[in-house]
Amino acid sequence: MRILHLSDTHLDRSGGPDADGADGTAALCRLLGEPGHLDDLDAVVVTGDVADDGSHEAYTRARELLSRYADRRGASVFDATGNHDDRTAFADVLGSGHVQPEAVYEGAAGERAGATTVDGWRLITLDTLVPGKGYGRLDHGQLDWLRALLVTPAPRGTVLAFHHAPVALDVDVQRALGLQNSAELAETIRGTDVQLILCGHFHLQILARLEQATVWVTPGVVSRIDLTARPGTERAVHGPSASLVHLGAPHGPLIHTLHARDPRMGETVYEADEEEMREVIERLGPAPAALN
Repeated sequence: MRILHLSDTHLDRSGGPDADGADGTAALCRLLGEPGHLDDLDAVVVTGDVADDGSHEAYTRARELLSRYADRRGASVFDATGNHDDRTAFADVLGSGHVQPEAVYEGAAGERAGATTVDGWRLITLDTLVPGKGYGRLDHGQLDWLRALLVTPAPRGTVLAFHHAPVALDVDVQRALGLQNSAELAETIRGTDVQLILCGHFHLQILARLEQATVWVTPGVVSRIDLTARPGTERAVHGPSASLVHLGAPHGPLIHTLHARDPRMGETVYEADEEEMREVIERLGPAPAALN
């Protein structure tokens, strides 16, 4: 099974550049235009922040661009919500994020998760969105639903896809704005057939493990975070990126990043100093007592 894994497309209503010059639509079109040779795909997975402004127009454009790309390859598109997404508009246009889900979770606050089997692999998208915040959390109902699904193994194994990574580098903003109940997720998947977890949100690539599963965080489509910036600050650069995931291969999962050729590759999108990053963490992070 081969998956094109994208995250953080950040499309908006206008379809043009934002105040910093980042253009989600142009970045996605450039990225999808580059790997024309990738014909052998089973799924295109977008792990959140599909839209930057939560508009119906952004989700409609994402659906059109991604469906056109996937349909030509006989692949299915799967979408999950991120912190910039709006659950209502997402559901209006993309439904559960699965075209023909075998199981769907609908939470009291509008959370949506779905499960579909592709070529013997069960692909489950989860909803980690906490409205108005930058960090993520999985509600207990969703974890119970996931636990019940995992009682029965899939023919080849299970892949989870969601926005907020359950792991973080030694970076304050990642620890504050990642998945805040990763220990509960670890307990839920322990000893099950979950082999791979696909995430986004941090706009850079990270490889880690959670219990028996490999965790892969893919870089962003709209921009990438440059960790050569001074600690405590943040620098985003141009350069649409994604990942190709190969499951079932010897020594798998095999994962490598794809970088679209961009004339502005590596140029700064924005830079935030230490004071600005502290304000971001205070405004978008959980209350201090809630931090893991």
